[in-house]
Amino acid sequence: MRDPASRVPWWGVASSALAPILLVGGWTVAAAQQPPGYDPVVRSISSLAAADAHSRWIMTLALALVGACHLTTAAALAGSAPRRARGVLAAGGATTGLVAAFPLGTGADSVHALVASVAFLSLAVWPALLGDRIDLAAAAILVALVVWFGAELYGGGHRVGLAERAAAGAQSLWPLAVVLRLRSSRQRTAAGSP
Repeated sequence: MRDPASRVPWWGVASSALAPILLVGGWTVAAAQQPPGYDPVVRSISSLAAADAHSRWIMTLALALVGACHLTTAAALAGSAPRRARGVLAAGGATTGLVAAFPLGTGADSVHALVASVAFLSLAVWPALLGDRIDLAAAAILVALVVWFGAELYGGGHRVGLAERAAAGAQSLWPLAVVLRLRSSRQRTAAGSP
């Protein structure tokens, strides 16, 4: 990472903290609105925003807001993280928003699959571009979770929802971990200076 003493603004902390809250809250509230028998272990997050989902606006709004949070966090990391890492995080945010714009069951399933794939891959690999060992390890774990989700989705598994929630949840948490680490580094640097 760049200069750990550079300041991540408060709004970067807020956006990175809101992303996982909105994502998990969105899928939790949206799942509660589905008919009896809905199984989050089996069914994908996208099914909660699909054209035939009950109260689909909940997950649609949550996805759009999570995308906006990632875009905001990427902007807040200016001066603290390499441009390419911020760019890939921003791409993940933008395509997360597009997942909301192209829901399943509206004739745009192939576009949905494309933007969801780009979102998942971007949000999995951006930590590797930060250059720290902990970020490289995080990227490896995030990629492994995406591979698990892909294997469940395309292999006809019965834990598609669980795998997707594990991958998406972990991806939504890593920007917060980076922001908190940067702010902690800045505070230690400030405390150690004369």
